[in-house]
Amino acid sequence: MGHWANKYVIGLTGNIAMGKSAVRKLLEHLGAYTIDADGLAHQTMAPGAPAYLPVIETFGRWILDREGKVDRSKLGAVVFSHPEALARLEAITHPLVSQGIDTLISRAKQPIVVIEAIKLLESKLASQVDAIWVVDCKPELQLQRLIEKRGMSEQEARKRIEGQNPQREKLARANVVITNNGTPQELWTQVEAEWNKLLNALKMSRRDDAQAVRIATAPSATPITEPTAPPQHSTAEPAKSRPEPLPSQRPSTLPPTAPYQAAAPSPAAVPSIAVDIRRGMPKNAERIAQVMNRLLGKNLTRMDIMTAFGEKSYMLAEINGQIMGVIGFQVENLVTRVDEFLLVPEAPLEPVARALIQAVENASKELQSEVGFVYLPINAPMPIIQIFIKNGYKRVDLDAIEVPPWREAAQESQPPNTQIFVKKLRPDRVLKPL
Repeated sequence: MGHWANKYVIGLTGNIAMGKSAVRKLLEHLGAYTIDADGLAHQTMAPGAPAYLPVIETFGRWILDREGKVDRSKLGAVVFSHPEALARLEAITHPLVSQGIDTLISRAKQPIVVIEAIKLLESKLASQVDAIWVVDCKPELQLQRLIEKRGMSEQEARKRIEGQNPQREKLARANVVITNNGTPQELWTQVEAEWNKLLNALKMSRRDDAQAVRIATAPSATPITEPTAPPQHSTAEPAKSRPEPLPSQRPSTLPPTAPYQAAAPSPAAVPSIAVDIRRGMPKNAERIAQVMNRLLGKNLTRMDIMTAFGEKSYMLAEINGQIMGVIGFQVENLVTRVDEFLLVPEAPLEPVARALIQAVENASKELQSEVGFVYLPINAPMPIIQIFIKNGYKRVDLDAIEVPPWREAAQESQPPNTQIFVKKLRPDRVLKPL
């Protein structure tokens, strides 16, 4: 073991648009605790965070947007064009990021941790991790991804690539190289093979992808407060200016449900039903696509779901082997965001919904998430809204989210025509020192 006791830490790196984040997310699916070091660096510059004022004093107030936040595109235009400016920024943020990484690793329950950092080899992290994994792809694919996925012009993309240290230097120091030139399935196959090698070397067993949950079929006696009307004004970006989301990220249309009858439980034993929760994995990607196509009228393929695995996670609720519901969510930078919640019409509403909510919260807590956001369609059926309220979620407007990183995460990821429900998942902030 390296710098962190009782942890095996992988340093994951590679130049821009190689696919580092996708590999990190796949390792998370397999059971690793993952950290986005670049995301932590951004958090240090949020209003009220320690790097906020030093960054403004160093680069000027012109880098702020209308809300007073550091505009990453403005700051990036400077630091990625001038090495000295980048060095000054890193001198401000790197010590804070290191502190945050130490805090997260010390609190992680998972024995294997992955730190994604584009500047891994240029920092002290390189000497602290147990292994260096480098993600690589063909230069023409790298350029294509920057243009198509990040909306850069060819000139801007080439400038960004040329401003980084050569990829060959990273490859020369790699313990493991993941080549990301092919399909999502090919990427998964490589990552899974290397993961299995690591588990064998460390004499660890693979995580079970299924769990059984017994949920009472009768509604709980918790009072329900009728939600207020959705806010008429929002600071969220207008829907028309948002990029078209991936198929798996488009706002879900919840299927019609039967009228909700909130009957009090009888004095007799409350009946229960076994709901099996399974993690979305390649082996059930086809079934996820089938359920989503049935409920949303889409034409998604298994490959669409495999592509989505590089960005988000799924949980499936089954009863007697039949899928009753699917929930899609993402945990990034200690914030959970649920943007898909689908139940088949024949599903017992409350047991299945509660099981899915519980599964996502359990997974979120394993990843040290501080807060959970759920995006429900404006026209979501009231029974669905009531279930989330009964499980501790409250409707909220963006303006009412007081923690800047939470508000920014909610704003960046909220699909069009949705309302936000929020629940705090832990009593304190994990990265309070930041």
